[in-house]
Amino acid sequence: MIKTVTASMIIIGDEILSGRTKDANLNHLSLWLNRMGVQLQEVRVIPDIGQVIQDTVNDLRVRFDYVFTTGGIGPTHDDITAENIAKAFGVAFVQSETSLALLQKHYGNEKISDARLRMTMIPEGASLIKNPVSSAPGFQMENVFVMAGIPVVMQSMLLDLELRIFGGDKMLSKAIHVFEGESNFAGVLENVEKEFPNVSLGSYPFFRRKRFGASFVLRSQIEADLDQALEMLKLEIGAMGKECFDGEAEL
Repeated sequence: MIKTVTASMIIIGDEILSGRTKDANLNHLSLWLNRMGVQLQEVRVIPDIGQVIQDTVNDLRVRFDYVFTTGGIGPTHDDITAENIAKAFGVAFVQSETSLALLQKHYGNEKISDARLRMTMIPEGASLIKNPVSSAPGFQMENVFVMAGIPVVMQSMLLDLELRIFGGDKMLSKAIHVFEGESNFAGVLENVEKEFPNVSLGSYPFFRRKRFGASFVLRSQIEADLDQALEMLKLEIGAMGKECFDGEAEL
């Protein structure tokens, strides 16, 4: 039996929505989850508005095995993610003695400002996520993992989650490409998807080396189905008198 474990991601921050800051965490998290056997199935980008954070977290945490948030746990007034995670779960927002000790060790007591103290506050009952870069930790509340928005910090926090995430059967993928318009192969792609319902088939047009073409990417958790679907696709393309090549087209 196939075991599928799912996740969603919430990217929090007005700066992302305004275009002022480019998100660099989605791709990294998606690849990391793939290696862990977890499928990232939904991503939302939301503003720094408390009720929106609460509603989004409460919606996604009951629909997915894991929820990952990035952004809004820093020291400034608009870093409101942590307190609204507490409200979403209906628990108190308290100071973590462990987090406070980490910051005291990192900065020294004389440099612990009120702003930095904000980063020691977590929902009651949450467990910390280590931050080897700047010491200020993220936290886990049930199946919700709350992490920093700064890419190098977020990526370092994932190291602490490798033993907390339990994945399922990994999603496998294979690809071929053609130097023809993708519309020529619409019928072939449809035939393959009908024959192999456990295989998803994506078509991605490109223009490379002054040539138009398309990459066909097949994904499945069942290796045998993936191999057979790829073979059928190659055979049908060949029967059309067209040539295909393994992998995606090089840049």
